Amino acid sequence: MFVQEDCRSRLSPVSLHISFALLFAVSLLILWGALRTTFAISLNHDEYAHIILIFPSSAALMFLALRSHKLRPEPNFFIGSALLGLALTIGFLGARWWGLQADVQLSLNMLALVIWWIGAFVLCFDTRAFRSFLFPLCFLFWLVPLPGFVLNGIVSLLQQGSAYMAHLVFSVAGVPVEKDGVVLSIPGLTIEVAKNCSSIRSSMILWVTTMVLAQLLLRSPWNKALVIVASIPLAIAKNGLRIFAIAMLTTRVDHGFMTGKLHHDGGIVFLMFSLIAVFVLLWMLRRAEGHVPAEASLNPVRL
Repeated sequence: MFVQEDCRSRLSPVSLHISFALLFAVSLLILWGALRTTFAISLNHDEYAHIILIFPSSAALMFLALRSHKLRPEPNFFIGSALLGLALTIGFLGARWWGLQADVQLSLNMLALVIWWIGAFVLCFDTRAFRSFLFPLCFLFWLVPLPGFVLNGIVSLLQQGSAYMAHLVFSVAGVPVEKDGVVLSIPGLTIEVAKNCSSIRSSMILWVTTMVLAQLLLRSPWNKALVIVASIPLAIAKNGLRIFAIAMLTTRVDHGFMTGKLHHDGGIVFLMFSLIAVFVLLWMLRRAEGHVPAEASLNPVRL
């Protein structure tokens, strides 16, 4: 304890900022390949499209937090060094553990990178500063691409949920429908909710966007959690509605809708419906909190 306080007194704020910049630069030098690969797959694979939004969103949230909380460098060598050590261990396992699939290795490398950044922050700016910037720093974990076995599980849940929701909408609308797993049959059309129809891209974007909006607009951690949890069934509901709409247009208007742009690129349209529902829920909870100023939403959760 006394050693740490003595080190604090010897290091100037400028030297601590420089130390953080050097640690950040070292991480990029070592794991630049993993970061580049991650951004490449986010541009070429729908299920990882949300990743491209994470870094600029986190940087913007950090900037907003800086307006309310000034950084007072007080290095915490113990916790910071422990996090850096954990990052090195995870990175070593990702590089040296034989038999790991490429997607798992990439996930481990990116996990190590994010933990290294957080460890460098704590090492140079102390855990009190970390609590003030808790959300934008932890939000960086969204940069970690989910390995295939995890992503497949999420896609499967979205498939099952979307098929169930579409079946429910057909029934409410009075359309005769039969369901067999993820296959739906209505008069004149049989639909299979395939993996590429699970709406994983728009669902991930919805969840990420909801987290940012909840952080910015709400104060209560419980209200934030409520909105984030609510975005999960909303993601399923929007895809069920999408399946219903395309099926109705196909059978009642033109069979070209089944292979048209609405089928392949219409996810953004139904994503907007989900976002409207999220905004309505945010508005209700914000009113319940008594019109909390935007600045108050940036206050950290005191642990």
